Amino acid sequence: MMEAIPRRTMLRRGALGAAGLQLAAAGARGDGRTGPRVVVGLIGAGGMGSAHLRLLAARPDVEVACVCDVDAERLASAAKLVEQGSGRAPAAVRDLRRLLDDRRIDAVWIATPDHWHAPAAILALDAGKHVYVEKPCCHNIREGALTAEAVARSGKHLQVGTQSRSTAVVKDAVDRVRGGAIGEVLVAKAWNSQLRGSIGKTRPSEPPSQLDYDLWLGPAPAVPYRSNLLPGVWRWWRDFGCGDMGNDGVHDLDVACWGLGVETHPSRIACLGGKSFFDDDQEFPDTQYAVFEYPDAAGPGRARRLIFEQRIWSPYVQEGYENGAAFYGTEGVMIIGHTVGWTLYGPKNRKLAERAGPADLAAHHDDFLACVRGESKAPSAGVAVGHRSAALVHLANIAARVGRVLDFDPRAEAILGDAEAAALVSRRYRDGHWAAPPTA
Repeated sequence: MMEAIPRRTMLRRGALGAAGLQLAAAGARGDGRTGPRVVVGLIGAGGMGSAHLRLLAARPDVEVACVCDVDAERLASAAKLVEQGSGRAPAAVRDLRRLLDDRRIDAVWIATPDHWHAPAAILALDAGKHVYVEKPCCHNIREGALTAEAVARSGKHLQVGTQSRSTAVVKDAVDRVRGGAIGEVLVAKAWNSQLRGSIGKTRPSEPPSQLDYDLWLGPAPAVPYRSNLLPGVWRWWRDFGCGDMGNDGVHDLDVACWGLGVETHPSRIACLGGKSFFDDDQEFPDTQYAVFEYPDAAGPGRARRLIFEQRIWSPYVQEGYENGAAFYGTEGVMIIGHTVGWTLYGPKNRKLAERAGPADLAAHHDDFLACVRGESKAPSAGVAVGHRSAALVHLANIAARVGRVLDFDPRAEAILGDAEAAALVSRRYRDGHWAAPPTA
């Protein structure tokens, strides 16, 4: 077995990735934005939260009025970041309820761990705020439906942080695929292939003094703190994250759904996966292969299929990219590399076109803020889009966990004929917790 990468190195790589995304997007756009100023708040000031803050604080059409984090050190850093970028010091609070009580705030950015995404979004929508929530938009399938219901009853907009939906390079590629550039597309594939680090094995311990661990847990079950839970490592624990499929993989799954043209959940799901490489506390597969089937999506009796591959111990490209999505048509192939660009091949593997460019986070902010101001009717990655992509993550993880093919009713959002798997469509919350979603 390869020597595990130290956790510090793994986390530094993640932080650099978020910073690189932010800087690339900022460099691609000017500062000449105009329009009514939107007052915003941010919940969760970690790596991606900080990337959002750098962009938001620099915008003349945005006022960051409040930042929120359960870690006192991160909270202080976030407030300083906003003041440096905007010249205005925001309010800084640990409890998100204090942020949501501020009537001046029009919109909220949520960049918390996954288990807080839907509960925080629902609370914000019910408080009359527009919501930008990081991916995946929900920790489980039921939460996705509850979030959609909250959007409908609030009349507010929700944008999910799958920024490829607002990136001109990716939009160009998908437009070509859906416009017939490679003929009829019956199969798409998404993949996540990179080298992660071991999270090690630990025992329960006391949380650090600057962390309000009870607030961090929120409505999730109360479990003891562990040193390999924070920061960022929560992704590999079932109570709090969705594995790397819900972290990086969901970006490529979302692009695959988009190009394939499917606008419903799949009806049959198969997934084989497990821990083939890491001997540590991770609770999700490090090796995972899933197939999703959409019956009649290409016409009566003609299915479309989406394939997903994940190897988080293998830093080698496939189809030319570490992470990406490919579309296989009757007259060609389109291959999109996540945050890199795309290449279009025609008959006999002849290269017909290509384009390079990073993901555009600033454009995704622009798209959302246009909705907040009433200048646009719907965000590019609204709740229906985010819920469909997140559901693929959850269905694959469930299928791998139970080791069986799942039959899924897309309308009822229910797994059929398998009580064990069906129970995993939702989750258990702490009894009586104020943030537990209603009718969960």
